Amino acid sequence: MRLPRFGLQARFLLAAGLALTVVVLIVMLMLARQASAQREVLRSSGEVVGELFEQGVKARGVALADALSVTLINPLYYSDLSAIGALVRNTAGQKSVSYVLVHDPEGRLIHDGSVDVPGYGQPMSDPLAQAAVRTGMLLVQESSAVLEVDLPLYIGDQRLGGLRIGMDLAPVHAHEAETMQLLAQRMEDTWRRQLGWVSVLMVLLIGLACVTALYVQRTLVRPIRWLGDAAHRIERGDYQLEQQNTQRSDEIGELLRTFGRMSQSIARHDRQVRQMAYTDALTGLTNRLAFREALDGHLQRARLSQSTLALLFIDIDEFKRVNDTLGHEAGDEALLQFAQRIASAVEQAGDEHALLSRFGGDEFVILIGDGERDAASTATLLAERLVVELGQPLQVQQREIFLGSSIGITLFPEDALDATALLKNGDIAMYQAKLAGKNCFRYYSRAMDHAVERRVHLEQELRGAWGRGELRLVYQPIFRTRDRSLVGAEVLLRWDHPTLGAIPPSVFIDVAEQSGLIQTLGPKVLRAACEQATQWPRNDRGEELFISVNVSPRQLRNGDLIHEVEASLHASGLAASRLHLELTETALIGDEMLAATLLEKLHRAGVRVWLDDFGTGFSGLSHLRQVPVDGVKIDRSFVADMQRDPDDLALTTAIIAMAHALGITVVAEGVEQEAQFELLSQRGCDLVQGYWLGRPLDAVGLVQLLQCETLAMPC
Repeated sequence: MRLPRFGLQARFLLAAGLALTVVVLIVMLMLARQASAQREVLRSSGEVVGELFEQGVKARGVALADALSVTLINPLYYSDLSAIGALVRNTAGQKSVSYVLVHDPEGRLIHDGSVDVPGYGQPMSDPLAQAAVRTGMLLVQESSAVLEVDLPLYIGDQRLGGLRIGMDLAPVHAHEAETMQLLAQRMEDTWRRQLGWVSVLMVLLIGLACVTALYVQRTLVRPIRWLGDAAHRIERGDYQLEQQNTQRSDEIGELLRTFGRMSQSIARHDRQVRQMAYTDALTGLTNRLAFREALDGHLQRARLSQSTLALLFIDIDEFKRVNDTLGHEAGDEALLQFAQRIASAVEQAGDEHALLSRFGGDEFVILIGDGERDAASTATLLAERLVVELGQPLQVQQREIFLGSSIGITLFPEDALDATALLKNGDIAMYQAKLAGKNCFRYYSRAMDHAVERRVHLEQELRGAWGRGELRLVYQPIFRTRDRSLVGAEVLLRWDHPTLGAIPPSVFIDVAEQSGLIQTLGPKVLRAACEQATQWPRNDRGEELFISVNVSPRQLRNGDLIHEVEASLHASGLAASRLHLELTETALIGDEMLAATLLEKLHRAGVRVWLDDFGTGFSGLSHLRQVPVDGVKIDRSFVADMQRDPDDLALTTAIIAMAHALGITVVAEGVEQEAQFELLSQRGCDLVQGYWLGRPLDAVGLVQLLQCETLAMPC
């Protein structure tokens, strides 16, 4: 089920909605803040206006009191009540004046502006009167309705009394309220205008977002959706796209036109790639991929019709020699001729349904079976014809070359029921034909599978053999020729399997090499041998024995050999001069510069290096010149035939002389007769080893052999 798509337009609308929401929130926050500021301004303005009005009333009251006090001095001094009354009534009649009182120094009423002055001579009891009597200073007192001003009256230093004026605050409060109402109304009008502008702006923003979304939909989202759908169709293998006849001159228009042209180009290239993917470029035959797909179809039809199929797996013998000696162009020419001969042989076999394929390199595969003829007999006749035809000489670059072929045959359904197993069985049968001497054919059998399974089983068992204690070390004694003293030993690995018994080293070492296990076993053998060598006593000459350890080509090439040697010497405490490493010539082939660098580092560390099986490689002399070695071991095949074959004796003599001329120690292995020892001794061979001198011993046996030599006792 395809999930709903959250497309570009939806994302744009979401982003626009989020942006608009943020703008609205900001505007609302600003409006709320402005409203709060307006309320604060209105409150502060009210306080300021009230204070101004209060100060104005106070100033007017004080001014009236000052003015009236000047005119009251004489009438009060002469106690002229009528004049005092006239002045008081005149002031009391003014706007905002609530009352006017004149009192004596003790706070008794003298006049209040009335005609009969009913409270004349009576003391005033309010707190302001008492304070005015005590202080003799201008005092101002305010209540909710009246602002009272009390001013003392003096003539010279003589206090005549005091003047009290009450200012009515009701008109002032009314004026103040009217002023604040007007201010609030104006601020409300300003707020409404701002809110209107904000609303208009928000409407415009929403409209702009809608217009932009529509524009994005038409100019961007729709073309991109078409491009996405077109890409999905191309991904599914549908290259027939509806072309977009757009007149747009911008980048999107150019992209649409380019994508349309690209789909046509991809369709064209797809046809070409399919042809290339299913066809071998050199021979024009079907390739591995096409054969595998066709094989599945043939197997399905064979199951339904209950017919048999035969698969022939063909490998050209010694084909690598053609590439190495004549070049790859000659190899391609030879492959073309082989393909033509195979196709001709298949055609002559009369199986028009046969499927021929080149699997790559020098491997060809043929599938036979038409449901009418016996596939096995047809395969046999075809294989015999191919062995003869492919064994005929080829004319390549005006040269006549002889190759041949190894053919493996497997049958469906007798040998396998699926394509993978059928191809595997054909490959196994082909390798059995090569082991049988090449230029022949072999049918697959269960025994071949058992051989492969045995090898796989050995590899699995070998992985844990060291940990289970099944692998053990034995030591082949090495003697000095001139005095027959035991001077060292070569460590050898033995495998005693609990059920399979003793497995030959030639078998399990080969398995370890091919599987890469040798890179794990090698360092363990090296460390165990070094630790064992430190426990050996000295020989009869008082010399310490050296230990010789074989090194695999894989160990040399992986770059860790120096570290492994240093770690083993450090852990065991063995002197570097007592460790000899044996390398075969095959370990040096391929990169002599790398080998020379590694061996030079071993030399600087004090370790000695011997070249094992010398004389059996391709270029032993060149290795002595290119790679620094301390010794060479003459292969046992030369030692065995020295007495019968003068050539082997001459070659052995030459190796010894050449090595000594280069300052290299010579070791002969495989000495099994006294006559061989005498011949080697006469020619100056330095060291020897073999069954005549001593068989491989365990650690205890080697120590006993040393003790016998030291005590000059027979062992």
